Amino acid sequence: MDYNDSQPLLSEEELIYMITVPLSTSIILANLVIILGIVWNRQLHNTPNYFFLSLLVADLCTGVALPFIPWMGLNRHLSFSSCMMVHVFPNFLFLAFLFNLVMVHYERYMCIVSPLHYSSLWLHRSFPLALLAVWAPPLLYASLPAFGWNNWTGTEWDSCCVGGGWAATAAWPPANCSANSTTCCSYRRVFPNAFIYLEVYGVLLPAIVSIVGMTGRVLFITRGQMRDICRLHRSVEQRGGQGGSDWEQRLNLRYTRCVVAVSLTFLACWVPYIIYMHVCVVFLLSESRWSSTTHIVLSCTGIGSMAVVPLVLGLANRKYTEPACKLLQKLRDRWRWRGQAAVEVAL
Repeated sequence: MDYNDSQPLLSEEELIYMITVPLSTSIILANLVIILGIVWNRQLHNTPNYFFLSLLVADLCTGVALPFIPWMGLNRHLSFSSCMMVHVFPNFLFLAFLFNLVMVHYERYMCIVSPLHYSSLWLHRSFPLALLAVWAPPLLYASLPAFGWNNWTGTEWDSCCVGGGWAATAAWPPANCSANSTTCCSYRRVFPNAFIYLEVYGVLLPAIVSIVGMTGRVLFITRGQMRDICRLHRSVEQRGGQGGSDWEQRLNLRYTRCVVAVSLTFLACWVPYIIYMHVCVVFLLSESRWSSTTHIVLSCTGIGSMAVVPLVLGLANRKYTEPACKLLQKLRDRWRWRGQAAVEVAL
C-alpha cells in the first residue's frame, strides 16, 4: 500500500480524534467531579440525586464511547460479532443516556407540578424499578440487530467498502476496508431503514419533545408563581414605594436570566443534535454518498453537545461542585503557603 492510499484514512483518524478526544476528556472529567461531589456529600443521598447520578453515569459512558461513534458511519472490514459490537454498544449507551435524561426531567417536573403528591410517586416507592426502566429498554432495543433485525445476509453488501457511505475520492478502496472481502461492516448492514426510522421518530424525537415540553411547562408555572409572590408581597407591604418596585424588578430579572439560560442551553446543546439527526435521515432516504468529513463533524458536534446537558444541570448546582471547590481551595492555599515559605527562606 502506498502513502497516497493511506492518506484519506489518516486524515479521517486525525479529524475524529482531534474533535472527540478533547471533548470526550472534558465530559469524562466533568462527570467525575459531579459524581464524586454527590457521593461525598451524604445530604445528597436521596432519590432525586440517585436519578441524577444514574444520568451522570450514562453521560460518562457516552463520553467514553464518543470517539467511537463517528466510526459508525464509515465502512470497515470487521467480523460479524465485532461489527455488531461497535454499532450496538454505542447505540445502547446513547439511548440509555437519553432515557435517563427524560427520567430526570420528569422527576423534577412532577416535583413542581404536584408537590403534595411528590413523595408518593412510583419513582420514589419503586426506585429499582424506575432505574430498570431507563436501562433495560435501551439495551433490548439496541440489541435487536444482534438478534436478527439486520441486513447482514444481503448480497448487495459484497462490495460496500468500495462505494457505500464514503465520499467519492481518488483513493479507492479505503485503507480500513477490503475490496475483495465480503465481510464489510457498515451501519446500513447493521441497522435496517425501519430500525433507524423507528429509533429517530419513535424514540429520539418524542424524547426531545417531551423534555422541551416539560421544561416549557415548568417555566410557565414558575412565571405564574412569581406573579402570585409579587401580588402577595404588595398586599403585605401595603405600600407602592420604590422598595417594592425594585424587589419585583430583581425578581423579574432573575426569571429573565433563567429563561435566557434555558434558551441558550437548548440552542447550544439540542439544536446541533436535531440537525445531525435529520441530516442523517435525509441522506438515508436519498441513498446518496456524502462526505465522511461532514459525517464526522456533525456526529461529533451533535452527540457531544447533547452530552453537555447533564453537565450544565450539574455544574449549576453548587452542592454538587462544593467538594471539588473545597479541594481546589485547599490546594491553592497550600501552594500559596509554600510560595510564601520559600520567599521567607530566601530572605
